[in-house]
Amino acid sequence: MPQITKGGKYIFGWSKVNDDRSIQLPQMAIDEYGITSEGKVILIPGSKTTGGFIVTKKELLLASKIRNILKENPHLSDYKTGEGEFIKYKGRLYCWCSISETGRLKMNEKMIEVLDINIGDKLLSIRSSDIAFCMGQKGKIIKRAENYQGEIMVY
Repeated sequence: MPQITKGGKYIFGWSKVNDDRSIQLPQMAIDEYGITSEGKVILIPGSKTTGGFIVTKKELLLASKIRNILKENPHLSDYKTGEGEFIKYKGRLYCWCSISETGRLKMNEKMIEVLDINIGDKLLSIRSSDIAFCMGQKGKIIKRAENYQGEIMVY
């Protein structure tokens, strides 16, 4: 797993938004977070700086300090909202999405619009914390990855 700057964030690889709105997550991120184990993930729009979205799962959120996201939104926690239907909680948006056993997300048009990503975009998978990773789209870390001299896998 490359660390593209000394003391900087670790990255897992690039993922392309395919014509069918699917995104293959990098294998190292899948393995590190066990992200496919529930068959569903929670997506959160990324920061204004990095864009893209954050990927986590129910088990990781429930064991974290921010578990109230799910405890106070049982319809999200129980996947009773529509797939890709965003809910707002304390100023942030959240939705759930199915994930294949191989780590492929399939987004609908509304998700693509809310997350402000486009077909053909390359997203950088960035280790963010012990409960989530980011699929970043812009900013300094993306520029550093684009200029990185080593190999970064593309999925």
